[in-house]
Amino acid sequence: MTASTQYVLFAGVVGAVLGSFLNVVVYRLPRGESLVKPRSHCTACGASVKTYDNVPVLAWLWLRGRCRACRAAISGRYPLVELATGALCAAVVATRSSAAGLTLGLLLVLVVVPVALIDYDHHIIPNRITAPAALAAIALGSALNPAGEPERLIACAAAGGFLLLAHLISPRGMGMGDVKLVGVLGLLLGRNVATALLVALCAAVVVGVLMMVHATPGDRRKTGLPFGPFLALGGLVALFVGSALMGVYLHHLA
Repeated sequence: MTASTQYVLFAGVVGAVLGSFLNVVVYRLPRGESLVKPRSHCTACGASVKTYDNVPVLAWLWLRGRCRACRAAISGRYPLVELATGALCAAVVATRSSAAGLTLGLLLVLVVVPVALIDYDHHIIPNRITAPAALAAIALGSALNPAGEPERLIACAAAGGFLLLAHLISPRGMGMGDVKLVGVLGLLLGRNVATALLVALCAAVVVGVLMMVHATPGDRRKTGLPFGPFLALGGLVALFVGSALMGVYLHHLA
């Protein structure tokens, strides 16, 4: 096993552990609960989760998706989030060589995973995620790649300004949480935030049309479509293939 493979596997394991914490964030943050206390517990009976029952992915499998104490079902989303976070972190390590690219890429993953799920569940994007993420992105970007920071700041302002305009035109259609999130994506992706926005908008349109087609006439007025998950998807696409897509686009323009 090569050293690079070991790093990728290590990133996958650590990412899965972080994914377990992100599950806590997704559940507790919108409810205003502490992320630290009390320790992880069953939401049905309140029993504390044993340390050996808190191993990412594997614990859910050996418990067969049920609480050890009361046998209540545990959502399959928990291991999926852990697995996805681990896989994404491993992918970042496998595809990044610079310290800045590696660090900002991992930060992007740890931001968009909980944001997408919280926005999907509650139609909110908490400032308690986007504000620290923005500060961390500026600090890390300036320290690790100061030459690229102007581009990232401009991308933040341009992408944020674009969605801010959409918010001012239609406040009910585009929330300020989306504006702040795309600004953070600009700080993490630089010019590739354009790809993130394009992917997000196209995906939202496709899903929106499908929902409208399959909804009853009465439900169409009530259908709400949070934009955060689409921005998260766009951010991940831009992270891994944004430069390639931008190159193809510019090549066709030439």
